[in-house]
Amino acid sequence: MKARLMTLFIFIILFLLIDAYVFQAVLNVSKSWAPVWKQIFRYGYWLPTAVAIAGMLWWTFSNPYHGTDYLRIYILAGSAILYFSKLFAVLFLFVDDLQRGVHWVVQKISSTKEKLPGVLITRSEFLSQAALAASAVPIGLSVYGVVTGAHDYRVKKIPIKLPQLPQAFDGIRIAQISDIHSGSFWNKKAVKGGVQMLMDEKPDLIFFTGDLVNNESSEVNEYLPVFEKLKAPLGVFSITGNHDYGDYRQWPSAEKKRKNFADLIEAHRLLGYDLLMNENRIIKLNGDQLAIIGIENWGAGRFSKYGKLDQAYRGIDEASTKILLSHDPTSWDAIVRPTYPDIDLTLSGHTHGFQFGVEIGNIKWSPCQYVYKQWAGLYQEGSQYLYVNRGFGFLGYPGRIGMPPEITILELKRS
Repeated sequence: MKARLMTLFIFIILFLLIDAYVFQAVLNVSKSWAPVWKQIFRYGYWLPTAVAIAGMLWWTFSNPYHGTDYLRIYILAGSAILYFSKLFAVLFLFVDDLQRGVHWVVQKISSTKEKLPGVLITRSEFLSQAALAASAVPIGLSVYGVVTGAHDYRVKKIPIKLPQLPQAFDGIRIAQISDIHSGSFWNKKAVKGGVQMLMDEKPDLIFFTGDLVNNESSEVNEYLPVFEKLKAPLGVFSITGNHDYGDYRQWPSAEKKRKNFADLIEAHRLLGYDLLMNENRIIKLNGDQLAIIGIENWGAGRFSKYGKLDQAYRGIDEASTKILLSHDPTSWDAIVRPTYPDIDLTLSGHTHGFQFGVEIGNIKWSPCQYVYKQWAGLYQEGSQYLYVNRGFGFLGYPGRIGMPPEITILELKRS
């Protein structure tokens, strides 16, 4: 509790310092306004700050998981967006203060009594307006990302050539979705539309590569009738992601946490998904075999390592082509490629592409690339492939900017 109080104190002081600095621009811009509008503008500026601090107090002294996911998401995301935007204003104001400070220091230490060129002025109304306008840009983009980006589903069609692909599976169409995060959705009609987009592609196989929920299995209950519509002739296979275990919330007991995970496994059954828990399935077609391997979450670094690839791999020697479902793409370099060179294709998710980026033609950029070596799209090393899906849902920030939710259609061909 002591550590939480210290964290709370640091954040409140930091927020208030940022607000006090930017408030100088608010005062400057509104100084000539009518008294009523001046007071509304100035007092209104502090209202989001009060809400953010109240949210932090609630998070520190209460149990945020007693509320809804929506409340947690919007408090966290709203506060982050608000202060990220204000940092833009701080940058403008700081540059202005810096040049005025340098001018003042030079004037004081100058040996000449003559005034230096230029006029030392207080912060101009123009720069104050520019600072506030700059802070409005991230807010505008964030709102746009929520309203239009959260459910702007895109179908990406990816051909992959596999030398050992059996003849019977030549041309097979596989649909992949990942990171549903059902507790974050706020537009069920749009989600239904995304599911229909996938079904309109008429895939032979469907893979879901983890993170059905954010924290609790109950989040998916409302969406069971939506995602049970995913059907394919050769089956729907799924795995768990790092958020499915309930590791990111406090539980009253270990038994409650175990029950939550058991309920999540039951949800996969109710959806009609074949959940692979460190195991495999052999799909047979016209005498040919295709191995589907599924492991529980395994991520490099701080992420959970429930996956047991050695266990999941057993008994599939006769299958010439092997496809692995592994939620976290860091597993590809860490445990797949070094030990299992015959796993032809690994399908992952997890990164969401940071829900922010730019993709224009061959140009692909996101802050995600500075954290994950493989973060979105198709990667190849030798004869092995990895595809990282950008995610169907969202987490934290309830939207997407330049990194739309993805439905992947992989067409496997014999090379």
